[in-house]
Amino acid sequence: MARIIAHLDMDAFFAAIEERDRPELAGRPVVVGADPRGGRGRGVVSTANYTARAYGIHSAQPIATAWRLSEEAAKAGKKKAVFLPVSMEKYSLVSAEVMKIVRNKVQIVEQTSVDEAYLDLSFTGSFENSERVMREIKAEIKKKERLTASVGIGPNKLIAKIASDLDKPDGLRVVRPKEAQGVLDPLAARVLPGVGPKSSARLSELGAQTIGDLRDVGLRRLTDLFGKAGLNMYEMSRGRDDSPVTEEREPKSVGEQETFDEDTLDSGFLTERMEKTAERVYERLKQQGFTRFKTVVVTVRFANFVTHTRSRSLKVPDSTVDALKFTALALFLPFLDKRENPHKNLIRLVGVRVENLS
Repeated sequence: MARIIAHLDMDAFFAAIEERDRPELAGRPVVVGADPRGGRGRGVVSTANYTARAYGIHSAQPIATAWRLSEEAAKAGKKKAVFLPVSMEKYSLVSAEVMKIVRNKVQIVEQTSVDEAYLDLSFTGSFENSERVMREIKAEIKKKERLTASVGIGPNKLIAKIASDLDKPDGLRVVRPKEAQGVLDPLAARVLPGVGPKSSARLSELGAQTIGDLRDVGLRRLTDLFGKAGLNMYEMSRGRDDSPVTEEREPKSVGEQETFDEDTLDSGFLTERMEKTAERVYERLKQQGFTRFKTVVVTVRFANFVTHTRSRSLKVPDSTVDALKFTALALFLPFLDKRENPHKNLIRLVGVRVENLS
């Protein structure tokens, strides 16, 4: 039986929930993320609605840049963006309801994030039947949750993922096997998973700006430049992806991070924030139904944006917040002295993550 895979992506999920729950936001640009602090904020944008995206605001953008773009739009006579904090607990509850709708109609579902999932629709027997199922799911999400989703359907996860981005928001694009290469070729090479800014720049030097251009670059040339990633690019540019949809629903890790208003090397402040971050991770761990963790990862970003991660795996999994805080601090404290910070660089961000969950 031929594989038929769908990728469901909730549209501007965090911002859409806020708009749904707060009627006064109708028609306003909405940005969910860090506190912009009047343009002096240090975090990033988590989600921006489509009105805000028209201003050039997008996810992962520095919140200060989003603030500046909002101010520029206001000077041009447009509405200022509304900046809201992330309410992850609320978004997770909505996500659970959305996934319940999905799983009522599809048996094999791979949830990859709070707002995305792959669905194996091979059981429907045809792309026509698959489209009908996904339209029913979209309609039910809109009716019950008052939110929209964009869907891509294709012969594999790669094509489905790319297709779900083609008609946003509230879109549904079906790409059959014989249509896949024609859809891929005109798209920018950077839409392929794993092709980031650096890889994209190197491909541009080869004249490979689109996926079609990338197909003309030989396998040996790609592997010489990118190693194993080059082989992946070669396969993806031809629309190939054999990865299955798996029913693994548990997250591989749970983490939190905090960006400070001012760069600092104040040991008392930093150790207190590390402990608080670890406590937040522990609370999220419990909320998601886990009782134990085996690996603790600490992230430290300096004022110059150089970022380091350090990890430690426990001999046996632990279930206490004290163990999490102790391990996180043990990994972090060397960044306060010459062991990990010989030049006494100020610290901009700290993060804690737990992995190998049970």
